[in-house]
Amino acid sequence: MQSSGEQRANTLLRITALDVKHLKDGTNFLRDKESGSNFIIYKNGDVLRACKNVCKHQGGTFIKDIEDLDRRIVRCTKHNWKLDVSTMKYVNPPDSFCQDELVIERDEDNNITLNELRPPNPWDTDPRTPTELEPEELQITYITHACMEVKLGQKCMVFDPWLTGPAFARGWWLLHEPPSDWLERLCRADLIYISHMHSDHLSYPTLRILAERRPDIPIFVGNTERPVFWYLQKSGVKLTNVNVVPFGIWNQVDDHLRFMILMDGIHPEMDTCIIVEYKGHKILNTVDCTRPNGGKLPTDVAVMMSDFAGGASGFPMTFSGGKFTEEWKSEFIGTERKKLLNYKAQLVKDLNPRIYCPFAGYFVEAHPSDKYVRDINHKNDAATLNQLINKTSNVITWTPKPGAKLDVGRLLKDPTDREAIVDPPQGTKILKDSWDFATYLGPMSLSFKDEIFKYPSWIKEYYTWAGFKGYNLVVRMIEADEDFADLPQGYNYLVDFLDLSFPSERPCRDHAYEEIRSRATVMRHVVKNGLLWDDLYIGYQTRIQRDPDIYHHQFWNHFQIKLPLTSPDWKAFLEREKQNENDAQSCSLM
Repeated sequence: MQSSGEQRANTLLRITALDVKHLKDGTNFLRDKESGSNFIIYKNGDVLRACKNVCKHQGGTFIKDIEDLDRRIVRCTKHNWKLDVSTMKYVNPPDSFCQDELVIERDEDNNITLNELRPPNPWDTDPRTPTELEPEELQITYITHACMEVKLGQKCMVFDPWLTGPAFARGWWLLHEPPSDWLERLCRADLIYISHMHSDHLSYPTLRILAERRPDIPIFVGNTERPVFWYLQKSGVKLTNVNVVPFGIWNQVDDHLRFMILMDGIHPEMDTCIIVEYKGHKILNTVDCTRPNGGKLPTDVAVMMSDFAGGASGFPMTFSGGKFTEEWKSEFIGTERKKLLNYKAQLVKDLNPRIYCPFAGYFVEAHPSDKYVRDINHKNDAATLNQLINKTSNVITWTPKPGAKLDVGRLLKDPTDREAIVDPPQGTKILKDSWDFATYLGPMSLSFKDEIFKYPSWIKEYYTWAGFKGYNLVVRMIEADEDFADLPQGYNYLVDFLDLSFPSERPCRDHAYEEIRSRATVMRHVVKNGLLWDDLYIGYQTRIQRDPDIYHHQFWNHFQIKLPLTSPDWKAFLEREKQNENDAQSCSLM
């Protein structure tokens, strides 16, 4: 028997010596007719390197890059990411990811095989045969966005409760009206799983209300490098039973129920997904993972649920200048949404769950000042995705409505059972038509007036705290009003991240340049509280121009994921500034 830590080699492709001889120096694209899989082999004399023709970012396909004369670079058709197959490192964005390389083995006749080293599937540990389910024994109720309530025998589990308030500062608001008893549902849960720290999954406004009623509710998160609850102590949310669990290990809840949290293959420092198993029946929730568990997932699940919509970042809605015309944005957004639909449909087809439910995409840019983004940021429709899946597979699909209930046991037993899915009562309000903007935007207004911003030295204090330097990028930060116009008496400054200096003019050397206009109320809220820049970028609170048109992965990755876990010490900062003022006054009187 194979040990739990032992890797096994899977042979993906065999190539005869004659075909090996015909490989050209540089990049070679190969397709296995039997499996339909695509591969890339790079040849340099007698040296061969190989990988799957699958972009590590979001599963796109590589093609020849016509700008590459050395035949080393391939370009992804999905987002134009570029991979140097001679090193298996991505060159666009630079210094970001490395491609998973295949192991090449030669025999004595010079035939070769491409092999993938894979550890044993953790979910295969202690396998359990599914047993028959009674009606109403395993039920899933959709609440809103990524929040599901799952009844598993005598236990109740809830995923990612975002039920009130905004996400990403003030950029996202709930599209659906949650069931009126959502708080009671949360309070009676036996455990809550929170996938990651993005605020449409880790909703402090929701948890603050929950903690007032039941502070000891068991909450489970994965042991990510970036702690999910890194903001908990300063949030004022008094939860006392947060459990951090390791990846790839079954967590036993009772005799019939267990769950396992897995990490994302692209953002393992923050994103996770979960497998819940009840009486041998698996529910796979991939949440927002770009490549959940590196693309290695179980293919025997009863229910799969995943995100579907797209439009969950600031690109390209918040970009301007250069190629970013309205026509370009419209065409790009339409193409990307179509690609995402096809990608999700293919993923569902490959995993072949018995039941599939698209969720985690029901948000709207509801604030009046974000009308521009709302108008251009067209999102996929869950029903359209399900229709596409139905055309290419026998998977049962469910397009959920808030409060709708799916009886897994009944549907597994009889896919035609119309009573297995119970919709909300007729007349139930499905879509929200009002949001309490004032309650949640008030704290940002208070941050804007904070005393620290009276002192221009807050700029150096903040970016020194942030700790990003040694990168040849100059950024102009401009505080703007609601319409992104210059804010009278707002700050407008340069940051040179090569040496972390703050020049009055752009340096004379060659350098990359970005101009970032941010709504001042949100930017100052982020600065004061040491928050991640997802609130700015994913929340559409910026307008960005860049020269040249290059995505600076290291810069954005740092400010969106790698900021210090402790906030800037603004108390000490104010004490120093006031002391400096007193010293200056004393000197002027001498």
